[in-house]
Amino acid sequence: MSPDVIALGRLGVDLYPLQTGVGLEEVTSFGKFLGGTAANVTVATARYGHDVALVSRTGDDAFGRYLISELERLGVDSRFVTPVPDLPTPITFCEIHPPDYFPITFYRYPKAPDMEIDVAGLDLGAIAKAKILWLTVSGLSDEPSRSAHHAALEARGEGGIAVLDLDYRPDFWESPDRAHEEIAGVLDSVDVVVGNETECEVAVGVRDPEEAAARLLEAGPEMAVVKRGPDGVYARRGGESVSVPAIQIEILNGLGAGDAFGGALCHGLLSGWDLERVVTYANAAGAIVASRLECSTAMPKPEEVEALLEGVMK
Repeated sequence: MSPDVIALGRLGVDLYPLQTGVGLEEVTSFGKFLGGTAANVTVATARYGHDVALVSRTGDDAFGRYLISELERLGVDSRFVTPVPDLPTPITFCEIHPPDYFPITFYRYPKAPDMEIDVAGLDLGAIAKAKILWLTVSGLSDEPSRSAHHAALEARGEGGIAVLDLDYRPDFWESPDRAHEEIAGVLDSVDVVVGNETECEVAVGVRDPEEAAARLLEAGPEMAVVKRGPDGVYARRGGESVSVPAIQIEILNGLGAGDAFGGALCHGLLSGWDLERVVTYANAAGAIVASRLECSTAMPKPEEVEALLEGVMK
């Protein structure tokens, strides 16, 4: 059976400090979690009962085996995740300084296995049948992953939705201009683009949400979503636009909020909801995860999102 959603991209181990408000030099203990933007989005989408698969790679090591086991435990099809013999599974450390400072340290040396996703390893038949193909800008930063992403876009079915998560990570690129070039090369091949204001600036040169959305739609996509952090979310699809305010919630760790948003966005698109309902729901899912320590295992179930929205909208 072909998955409803197939995501390509980053997969690794997140080591989150169990102490907040201190630097890594002072942290004494960590929690181990599945991480990586594409992987987190698949976990978040699976929470809503959808069949979801991840295309990625790990090291042929204990951490890699942990990630495969964790994907399966969390409801994600891992058949397209394969080991790379000579590269270690990547590890990511973060610091937690609520409400808005969460620096990340990536250990992806000498090269992350997820950058070794290649065309030969893609199941193009499954991709063609998927209802949603989720891609990230990080996956365009190096070969052979870049070529695999282009091949996946070429293979997708006419009825499917291709979503590009702008997911710009400066550590992965030689310059913002280089990222801009690669983003420009795929915008006319995707249907939905989602990113924060900084990522939109890299993509189209402006931070203003309305102007950024307009420029993104001019480049080819049908729907643009600009996440604005404490200012909420702006989205546009065709001639329809919506602004959704941020939900007031006590933030513990904001790092997983965008991935929770992505999973809920997939759920809304698969459900055929209108623009306002999709964005409102995704905004609430992101807020829930921002109030929790971890990312992947913090992804909310539908009843949690609905309960939060019911309380907010009373």
